[in-house]
Amino acid sequence: MASRNAFITILGRPNVGKSSLLNKLVGEKIAAVSPKPQTTRTKITGVLTQDEIQYVFIDTPGMHRPKTKLSEHMIKAINDSVTDMDIAMLVVDCTKPVSDAERTLAATFRKNTKAILVINKIDLLENKDELIKIIADYSNLYDFSAVVPISAVFDDGIDILLRELSKLSVEGPHFFPDDIFTDQPEKVIAAEIIREQLMRSLSEEVPHGIAVSIEKFSERDNRAGEGILDISANIYCERNSHKGIIIGKNGTMLKNVGAASRQELENFFRIKVNLQLWVKVKEGWRNREALIKNFGLSN
Repeated sequence: MASRNAFITILGRPNVGKSSLLNKLVGEKIAAVSPKPQTTRTKITGVLTQDEIQYVFIDTPGMHRPKTKLSEHMIKAINDSVTDMDIAMLVVDCTKPVSDAERTLAATFRKNTKAILVINKIDLLENKDELIKIIADYSNLYDFSAVVPISAVFDDGIDILLRELSKLSVEGPHFFPDDIFTDQPEKVIAAEIIREQLMRSLSEEVPHGIAVSIEKFSERDNRAGEGILDISANIYCERNSHKGIIIGKNGTMLKNVGAASRQELENFFRIKVNLQLWVKVKEGWRNREALIKNFGLSN
């Protein structure tokens, strides 16, 4: 049977579950997930190969009004993805009404754009009959090829979504090895795992002003011949007061973040991890182009 491929751009406003869905689709945790909006900062590519079809997913930041230079880069990542996309997958939250951000995204679709509407978080609907009105409201935005209600958290509807995406695949080569699930470098994945734990642990004011840079990433054997991955990471924040919050009283917060990060890193890399974290201040880095580029956030 001839090989096929499908390049799918995942779009939506912040906090609708795009990254959770990407992780479910590829079967690995390659994108940071937290309850806080704008967790995703750059385009993230996930790959799933099933039989003759290779799906290439491009996760994008949530559509929002930019307030910093970093936010401007995030919006540019969305616009670039929309320009080049073959298949659009608009992910929405069934508990929220249609937003201006979603209207803006749908308006960018070309008339011949193949698009699927994914209605996420249906596990939160007490009355599933409400889906009829939700589908009607979003169908006014665009003539979607399919509408698929799902719960990414509970893996509900993912198989149906893949069936619909398979119908939109085209004959062509596989652009990635069949056993790969992302093109993200290991250092980037490690940094995102640490940043996710920071996002989950810190108060609302601090997380968005954090960047993580991996300074050391090397494997060695201990005396017993067991493999150990040594990772050293710098956590950058924008204010001295934030540095104190990240470290916490007697270093408690940083220790907790380190322990949670180490567990996630070991689960992902399937090797014991020796993790060292350092906290540094770079005032206003989200508005400094050179630092945004150094942190790999300039797309």
